[in-house]
Amino acid sequence: MDVDLVELARSRGRLAEHPTVDPVTAEIIRGFMETVCFEMATYVSRTATTPILNQSNERNATILDAKGRLAALSVGIPQFMLTSTLPVRFALGFLGPDEFREGDVFVANDPYHGGGHLPDYNVFAPVFAQDPTTGHRRMVLIASIQCHHGDTGGAVPGGYNVTATDIWGEGVRWPVVKVIDQGVERRDVLYTMAANNRIPDYIGDLRAQIGAAQLATRRLSELLERWGTATVEESVDYMIDYASKRFREEVRSWPDGVYEADCWVDHDPLGHPDIHLHCAVTIDGDTLTIDFTGTDTRPEIQAWSTFGNTRGYTVGQIAAMMDPEIPKNEGFFESIRLIVPEGCVLNPPPGKPVSAGTHHPGAEVGEVIALALQHVLPDKAVPQVYKTGIPTIIVGVDPRTGAPFTDHSAEVYAGWCNAAKGMDAWGCQAAAFGNLWKATAEINESLYPHIQWSRDYRTDSGGPGQWRGLCGSHYVKEVRVDAKVYTYVVGMKYPMPGIAGGKPGAPNKLTIRWGSDDPYVVEHTANWVPISAGQKICYDYGGGGGWGDPLDRDPQAVLDDVLDEYVSVEGAERDYGVVLTGSLDDLTLAVDNEATQRLREQLRSNRVRAQQTEQRATDQSSSDGRD
Repeated sequence: MDVDLVELARSRGRLAEHPTVDPVTAEIIRGFMETVCFEMATYVSRTATTPILNQSNERNATILDAKGRLAALSVGIPQFMLTSTLPVRFALGFLGPDEFREGDVFVANDPYHGGGHLPDYNVFAPVFAQDPTTGHRRMVLIASIQCHHGDTGGAVPGGYNVTATDIWGEGVRWPVVKVIDQGVERRDVLYTMAANNRIPDYIGDLRAQIGAAQLATRRLSELLERWGTATVEESVDYMIDYASKRFREEVRSWPDGVYEADCWVDHDPLGHPDIHLHCAVTIDGDTLTIDFTGTDTRPEIQAWSTFGNTRGYTVGQIAAMMDPEIPKNEGFFESIRLIVPEGCVLNPPPGKPVSAGTHHPGAEVGEVIALALQHVLPDKAVPQVYKTGIPTIIVGVDPRTGAPFTDHSAEVYAGWCNAAKGMDAWGCQAAAFGNLWKATAEINESLYPHIQWSRDYRTDSGGPGQWRGLCGSHYVKEVRVDAKVYTYVVGMKYPMPGIAGGKPGAPNKLTIRWGSDDPYVVEHTANWVPISAGQKICYDYGGGGGWGDPLDRDPQAVLDDVLDEYVSVEGAERDYGVVLTGSLDDLTLAVDNEATQRLREQLRSNRVRAQQTEQRATDQSSSDGRD
């Protein structure tokens, strides 16, 4: 499916040159809507009943107009922000606007009707006000709250059946169902949904979303009453046009051309290797085209990203490379001409399994765009991605309650955060994780029968560069009961890439029954691997990629890294060409400037010779082929 959102915008005839609403009023109304989005998201975090929502903040709120155009959103996980509109548009098209009535609340989670994967539930409700022309009440806005749930039914607990052969094996699909009908709860629908989910508190999380959507309808009704329907609708149009205008102005400042790149995912959950993504980014005046033609189409692959998911990661990466003051609304999204051929792994044929693909190859969408643009926009080409696979899911029976538990391993850990020009990577996670909050060891140890022993930074795991990538973490967890582990791991063969001459971060490595006589190193998928009480899981999370030539890094910054244990003494010399004297143990290390200069000159010379040798081999191979 080739989707030309630029032409769609122009065909609507929306790009008004003379808006009737003034900019100050439009900004005030936009600010009100964004505050309502924040309130929706906070409402869920404070009322949800499971840790994945009341701790991790894995939720996002948006407001759309009656046509399904995004008007406002809250700060949250970019992927969620950008996949929340399509399920609402499907509902508008399938049911028709007349089926949206005051007091209604809808639920949708189907990846093939706009979503990302089955665990992502979108709950939305219409907002009505009086039409200034007819005097009748009509739908003006739609409030939406999307959250990740801990189970989806299907063959396995946890919402990730990565070995399913089709979407039906992954869980229950809800393209769109009405759970509140004009203010009256549909008990039959909610009971059916609860009966198809393993987690007893699932319905509590769903009710938290319903409550958030209903709260937003009240707040937005107050907005409409205060400012009037016409002013609010004109403000939405104004801000959408403004975002489109700002987007095009920025693209116009980029150098014209076609920029291409390739990247790979290690394997799918079944072990099929080297899932290939190809991207061509075309900049032509103020028009930006992103084309994934040439991306993997092997039918046997079991890692697929839906179009909605691919669109989300695309917009998320582009948004990270632009002025953050540009509003993230329909005007921004539809200014990208996005081409995703149907049948490739980024736009699968109907029925393909997608629970794993929402992460990989979904996340690699941002990576390949950044790689394509690194030579023309190096200052902005920071991949907004991560390399995980899926969460490490542990299931068993909690002896404290006698009830089954599903632990998604959502504790604090670090990894995959790339450096940028002028700044080392820092913190815990890449910006692509948005407001996702990882639980402390103390919180999760109170919820699940395990003990966390380690989550230290891994020395030498951050990608070397003029600016260094973030270190990954050494994460060790001991289970206190007999359990089973289910997960999918990538980033071992293809870790986080370096940019503009930077080096890649260290790869991932997950070992189940770590330190025992029978360790299990995950090659691609852990399919319910047993682990006994007292045994440990060790996940060495990969690091982020570096930015720029490591031999250009300030030697004093390298010394500081060694003192902080981000880089070893050996790594300083090997990766950065920095020679240190003294002892780390007694903190007498110092940079030997003369030796460092000599070593760096030698390393640069060796690099040039290696490049020349490689070029000669390439030229000879081409010559042999012609002969």
